[in-house]
Amino acid sequence: MTSPSHGTVDRLLCAATAVVASLAVALALVVAPTDAVQGEPQRLMYVHVPAAWLAYLAFAAVLVASVAHLLTRDLRWDRRAQASAELGVGMTALAIALGGIWGRPVWGVWWVWDPRLVTTAVLLLVYVGYLGVRGLGDDRAAGARRAAAVGILGFINVPVVHFSVVWWRTLHQPATVLSPDPAPMDPWMAAALATAVVAFTLAGALMVRRRLRVLASADAPTAEAPRPPTDAPAEALVVVPRIRR
Repeated sequence: MTSPSHGTVDRLLCAATAVVASLAVALALVVAPTDAVQGEPQRLMYVHVPAAWLAYLAFAAVLVASVAHLLTRDLRWDRRAQASAELGVGMTALAIALGGIWGRPVWGVWWVWDPRLVTTAVLLLVYVGYLGVRGLGDDRAAGARRAAAVGILGFINVPVVHFSVVWWRTLHQPATVLSPDPAPMDPWMAAALATAVVAFTLAGALMVRRRLRVLASADAPTAEAPRPPTDAPAEALVVVPRIRR
């Protein structure tokens, strides 16, 4: 059941997401100029980059929640880790798919064995594995502990993905933001990208909140049918005499 406070927060998040996402679409498609080198396909970056950012954020949440679960054994932390991991897996898959759609007209290929692409694919597989190990066995607590261990170790790949374009300079261009050597960007392009990042973050928070309530319901004990009190008086046994004719 959704409490009134949860419903209010969800409605506020939903409204904020709609407003910011609308602004991001207007900035990305109308206001931001066309890239001089990549042309119109560059506008996919206003979705690709926020999806990758949200995946990083979700996997960081998995790390924090997994550590907290191992320290406290509280299943609420495990549910937070699971909901964040599901969001991160979805966003990583979206980032890979959009990268392929962008790469076809710009690079001339859907996929190339570039360190950024390969490490991102490995990241996706690691967190798919994280979700998979949860279901091994019937012990809910043991599954949560196994997942927490994978969630902590799996985060090692996140900085590897991000800095792969710095450590191995191949086909993928260096990061424009969150980089040791940030590249200059048109102010309207930067505004569109920042607004899209905020929109994705708000939408992600809303999805995790809703998913947490579903997971909490699944963990709740099943309500048993009410039983009659054991100290209730037994019905009196009435013996009706039969008259023999």
